[in-house]
This record gives sequence, structure tokens and C-alpha cells, in this order.
Amino acid sequence: MERFGFVLHPISYSDISRKFGKMAKILPQSMVLSAMRVVPPQKISHITGIKSPAGVEAEGWFTGCTLTTEQMVTLPEDYVIRKIIKAVNLAKEQGAKIVGLGAYTAVVGDAGITISKNVDVPVTTGNTYTVATALLGLEWASKKMGVELKDSKVGVVGAYGSIGKACARALAGRVGEMFLIGRKETELEKLKEELKTKSVVSISTDARATLPSLDALVTVTSSVDTVIEPEDLKVGAIVCDVARPRDVSKRVSEVRDDVLVFEGGAVEIPGKDADFHFNFGFPPKTSYACMAETMILALEKRYENYSLGRDLDVNKVYEMIELAKKHGFKLAGLRSFEKTVSEEDIYKIREIIAKKK
Repeated sequence: MERFGFVLHPISYSDISRKFGKMAKILPQSMVLSAMRVVPPQKISHITGIKSPAGVEAEGWFTGCTLTTEQMVTLPEDYVIRKIIKAVNLAKEQGAKIVGLGAYTAVVGDAGITISKNVDVPVTTGNTYTVATALLGLEWASKKMGVELKDSKVGVVGAYGSIGKACARALAGRVGEMFLIGRKETELEKLKEELKTKSVVSISTDARATLPSLDALVTVTSSVDTVIEPEDLKVGAIVCDVARPRDVSKRVSEVRDDVLVFEGGAVEIPGKDADFHFNFGFPPKTSYACMAETMILALEKRYENYSLGRDLDVNKVYEMIELAKKHGFKLAGLRSFEKTVSEEDIYKIREIIAKKK
């Protein structure tokens, strides 16, 4: 039996309210958040029933770092990293031989490198398989929407981050024109220089001005707040939102019925009895890609540091796609704001687009 761990944390205060309902109702929010700063890491659940068609089985543990995304951004970095390290160590105490970092725990500091140097267990951010599933999802969605990526204007928002940079590298040469979008012009220029022999590449530090021209985009910033609003998207735009917290405003789903927005990285897990024993908003036997990467590495007995730092190896993206196939992991269809996107939904979007054009 192979063993893994995965570190979760509350994305926002509402997640704390669900977990600690009584305390959240009695005490002021500020007091609850102050308490979360000192609460030790929590064992959240025991993950069971993961079984690869290659005949290998795995179990794991969710452990919780009790800081919200906003706290991770505003509190001193060394304090946050120490809290994450404690959550990783708790997973190791349960028996984990490799531990994945979820959501903002994979972003803080140097994207897992410092954490890996201060624990006695291999660590991964899961970002490599997240990139893989984002690209696979974008390709699938584009085909269903009747959009040819090779003839399209495609953007990467947050292009100089670890996931964004890897997505841009993987998309280079496969799209009509690529737009690298972010706040740091110098970093965008470096990436443009690297990719210009493979694609027509433009850069932009003004997302609001650039987004309305794009046919498709992957968005993966580390912003605490949403960065894409309904008015930012052209009719028929395809948006893969990989960020946690989300980059795309909930308002988009409420007022734009002529675009397709989906969450990157929803993965179906192998094993008829697979059970997370914890509800994080996905259907049974479905996980985020970052979680799945940790499971795949455990099933493959690759107990080593994998997706660390902000310069991911694109070759590992393709390696992870093959390992996922070997162990029975696959895209679980598209999801948008906690709801499944069916082919019928996509057909309706296409009908609306056709009427507007």
C-alpha cells in the first residue's frame, strides 16, 4: 500500500464557517481569524480506495493549514511557511511518503522549495499535472465549441508564474497568436523572447484592454481577488480558470451566457471504492489535478520532490500525462462554479453565440 498526504487550507472565511460552524456563529469574524493563526494543523480525513489498473493501491490523508488565502498573503512569509511545514509534518506522521501542497500553500514564498528543504518527506505542488489538465481541458472545450486553437488568439493571464509560464511554453506553436498577460513587463519580455521562434507572441500589462480580443485563455494568477469580469470577455470566449481562489468573477456565470468558463484540473480518480471522506465541492471520486499528481507519484512509487519552484519542466507535463493514463486518472469533464458543464450546455452556448454574430 502506497501512502501520500495533501495539505488543504480555507480559501476564504466561508470555509472556516463550514468547518467550525458553532465557533463562527458565536464569535466575531476577527476573533475567529485570530484564533486560526495559532490553531495547530488539523487532520481532516483519511483517503481510501485509490486503486490503479496497474494493480497498485494507495491511501492518503488530508491535513489542514488553518490560514485563509488572505492571511497567507498578509502575514509574514516565514510565519506562513512554518505553519505549512507543520501541516506537511502532520501528514508524514500519519504515514505519508510524499505530500502535496494545495491552493495557496503551493504559492507562498518560492513555491515549495523552502518547505521541501525543511521537511523529511518529498513534496510536490501538483502544478505539473495541473498544467497538463488545463491544456487537455482547453483542447477538449475548443473542439466542442468549434474553435481551432491554431487559428485563434489565445492568452495566458499570470504568464510569468509557475503554471502560467509552463502553459505558455506548452501552447507555443499550437495557437494562432499568443498573448502573455501580467503585471511584470520585464518578466513577460523574457518569456516572449524565449517563445518568439515558436509563436507570434504579444505581451500586455493591461488585462482589461487585451482580454476582449481573445478567443481563448488560461488564467492562473495568484491574486486574492477576481481579475476577470463579465465585460472583459468577447462573445464566444473560452476561459480555463486554474487559479484558486478563482480569477473569474461569479458574475460572469450570472450575466454572460455567451462564453464558456470552466475550472481547470477536475480529475476522475481510479478505484471503485475511492473515497476522500471529505467534501471539498467536487463529486465523489473527483479531485483537483494537484491532488491527483500527488496520488499518481505515490502509485508510481516516485517518492521524490517533483513540481517545485516557478520554472516547471514542460517535459514533466508530458510525463505526467502518460503516468496518469497508466494509473487510470482522466479528465472528469468540465465544471464551472461547482456545476457540471454538459455537452448540452455547450450546445446552448453555441446557439446563443450564433445568434449574436
